[in-house]
Amino acid sequence: MISTLHRMGLRSSMMYTAGLASIGLAAASWFLSRNYEAAGQDRADRWGIFVGEWAPTFFAMGVALRMEEMRDMKRHEMAEWQETQQQAMRTPSRAGV
Repeated sequence: MISTLHRMGLRSSMMYTAGLASIGLAAASWFLSRNYEAAGQDRADRWGIFVGEWAPTFFAMGVALRMEEMRDMKRHEMAEWQETQQQAMRTPSRAGV
């Protein structure tokens, strides 16, 4: 699933940003529910906790995507190294000249 999200263009920085935003959204939803709804403190607490539970998921997905990005960079570096080695093998040596 993570590799599919990575191929779709989702990056770890986006997930970290979503995690931070969900923390702010949790505080805002708690504050707004407490002050502007007649349901009381209990409902405000539930809203804040519900939205606040998203943050760890976003951060975990960010870590998984970062690992995928690192794996992708390693693959790219390895492909470049192999290409360099193949070019070196094709180029005749001038050591004896």
